[in-house]
Amino acid sequence: MAISATPPASDFIRDIIAHDHASGKNSGLVVCRFPPEPNGYLHLGHAKSICLNFGVAAENNGCCHLRFDDTNPSKEETEYVDAIMADVRWLGFDWGEHLYYASNYFQLMHDYAVTLIKMGKAYVCSLSADEIRSYRGTLTEPGRESPFRNRTVAENLDLFARMRAGEFAEGSHVLRAKIDMSSGNVNLRDPVIYRILKASHHRTGEAWCIYPMYDYAHCISDSIEQITHSLCTLEFEDHRPLYDWFLDQLRIFHPRQIEFARLNLSYTVLSKRKLIKLVTRGHVAGWDDPRLPTLAGIRRRGYPPAAIRAFCGRIGMAKSNSVVDMALLEHIIREDLNEQAPRALAVLRPLKVVITNYPADQVEEVTVPNHPNRPELGTRQVTFSREIFIEQDDFMEVPTKKFFRLVPGGEVRLRSAYFITCNEVIKNGEGEIKELRCTYDPASRGGASPDGRKVKGTLHWVSAAHALPAEVRLYDRLFTVASPDSEAGAEFTDHLNPASLETLANCRVEPSLAAASPESSFQFERLGYFCVDRHDAKPDRLVFNRTVTLRDSWTKIDK
Repeated sequence: MAISATPPASDFIRDIIAHDHASGKNSGLVVCRFPPEPNGYLHLGHAKSICLNFGVAAENNGCCHLRFDDTNPSKEETEYVDAIMADVRWLGFDWGEHLYYASNYFQLMHDYAVTLIKMGKAYVCSLSADEIRSYRGTLTEPGRESPFRNRTVAENLDLFARMRAGEFAEGSHVLRAKIDMSSGNVNLRDPVIYRILKASHHRTGEAWCIYPMYDYAHCISDSIEQITHSLCTLEFEDHRPLYDWFLDQLRIFHPRQIEFARLNLSYTVLSKRKLIKLVTRGHVAGWDDPRLPTLAGIRRRGYPPAAIRAFCGRIGMAKSNSVVDMALLEHIIREDLNEQAPRALAVLRPLKVVITNYPADQVEEVTVPNHPNRPELGTRQVTFSREIFIEQDDFMEVPTKKFFRLVPGGEVRLRSAYFITCNEVIKNGEGEIKELRCTYDPASRGGASPDGRKVKGTLHWVSAAHALPAEVRLYDRLFTVASPDSEAGAEFTDHLNPASLETLANCRVEPSLAAASPESSFQFERLGYFCVDRHDAKPDRLVFNRTVTLRDSWTKIDK
């Protein structure tokens, strides 16, 4: 099990678990679980829960189960199961032999429901879904008892058996717990335990036509697996009395549920319902679109899993909800990549430069370090020739104040190569700059000043004859506002950023990148951090995704 090298800071959850562990509660065992629903892909909010559950288990020499809460077959697919397992492994965690499914326990859950009926603690209700909502009451008004609440045990057992046998249509009956319709906690107002759902299950097929509700299945599954600490996000705090009620009535193993604040991140959405809408409506190109906060998306974008673990550790655990600034996540991504990513030369918007005094038939290799601060990563050879490409933005015919790059008559340093001076600007018939004619100083080889003169600009470049064509995708934040959910009167999709993706098809990169493997990351010097696209890149087609810029370009925008 891989976890961040930085020990996590103490928090209220770790303090509770450490106390239970030290006191010998549960015989000193710590067993946690991560229980995703296989109805979509995992996102950064799930990463926080994964790191917490697997992390505290490892810290206490315990174990963490991966359990799929597959109780709603109408929305679940094997694709999601496979993707979730891949994401958890990518993040750096392994459940070992502890892989479980709620569907493993369908028979036992059913039997426990029969037990509740026999105890007079559950009944079959024949109200419609709308009628049940109407009878439930409000936060200020108590609910009303269902007219079917006092059916006899025998009648309830018969109806529930016939539900199980498939005799009734969907929505005609449900099984409800008999608790307290006047409770101040609406979750205790006779909640539904089972509903009829005639859908094929991805694991059990047609074996069942009734399925347990989450609040019931969750606590039963925790109990069966002997989970000691059931860690949930804050929205389940009001559900805890119901969790406890089921376990207390059935007198089975009783885990301790502890709630923590979910992750809320600016400039994105972490609601599965909203993510599904973005995918199904075509606002993004699938669940692994690099603009999405899904783990599949950020993996494809090039976010390192170690940085995600570090981010989850940095934000910590809290008891109240708050919003984490996207800038913090991007800062941690930069920290990791700055240390780990080798450097490479790439030109995204090429402008041709002809060095007129460089021999036309001459080619030479210049030595470039793979990382400025890690000599152990070595150096590489990059080809230099008479014709090179620089960035269009690195030349300005009429320079603005403090523009220290190439200008007519000006001199700059080419990274690890030579000093060049611009002598002539070549334009096409529309007045667009198509080429620069420059001269070089042969005595400045390696980018060193031969006579102590200083130049203020250092440019990256590639050889026009040797560089490889590449497609580069410039990804940016998905939304233009920090809180797309909270804008009054607006749909969250109204704030989608039209500039969240720019595709550049005519880029040029140094030849060494032809051997780069999918998902490998580089700093394109002076441009940002990029990774090889894990799906679209091929030996004959180089495709790179921008992971993050070199600095937070949104700071000025926000201000």
